[in-house]
Amino acid sequence: MTNGTKCAAVVLLLITAVVYVGQGRAQTQADHPGPERDASTSAATAAVPTGLRPHEDSFIIGSGDVVAIDVWKEPDLSRTIPVRSDGNISLPLVGEVKAAGSTPLQLEKLLSSKLQQYITDPQVTVIVEQINSQKFNILGQVAKPGAYPLTVATTVMDAIAIAGGFRDFAKQKSVYVLRQVPGSGEVRITFNYKDYIKGRNTQQNIRLEPHDTVVVP
Repeated sequence: MTNGTKCAAVVLLLITAVVYVGQGRAQTQADHPGPERDASTSAATAAVPTGLRPHEDSFIIGSGDVVAIDVWKEPDLSRTIPVRSDGNISLPLVGEVKAAGSTPLQLEKLLSSKLQQYITDPQVTVIVEQINSQKFNILGQVAKPGAYPLTVATTVMDAIAIAGGFRDFAKQKSVYVLRQVPGSGEVRITFNYKDYIKGRNTQQNIRLEPHDTVVVP
């Protein structure tokens, strides 16, 4: 065998080996996905919307909230509707139903009981898709006083920022929150902005609850 032939044979063997190794690695990756593939799969799964069904046992539906009502195997009865200002919703067969003041689970049971005379073993699911009834108010010496939706955790500092900040003559040491407490009436919770920004009494920056009113004198 000449030197040229030997070189050609060696090159051919090397090419064959590289192709074989590449195919083996591709098969291994397909059978056992690595961290990057797992991470992307997890991210894609996490991105799938699951719907909003807040606090089935404690969340109270209010006027303006939007609820999705699904009656299993009954598409004509399933729909997404807002709760009217009178607190009612209207559905085929059952007519007017009081939704405000109920939790999603309570509303599910109420609708199921009303549908029993028309459907065998009705299975109803209620999901709150938009929360419009939960609001807080901020009044006084801020740039944009008014009512704002309380759809995420909001502190006193957040409320002031949302309202555009203090006006020039705001009494920043005398801010307070008015809160209705069942059985105790209205309570006043003080907030000293000057102390807070200096790192003193930071616990006063409380999380607001629905229907709280922040007052900036």
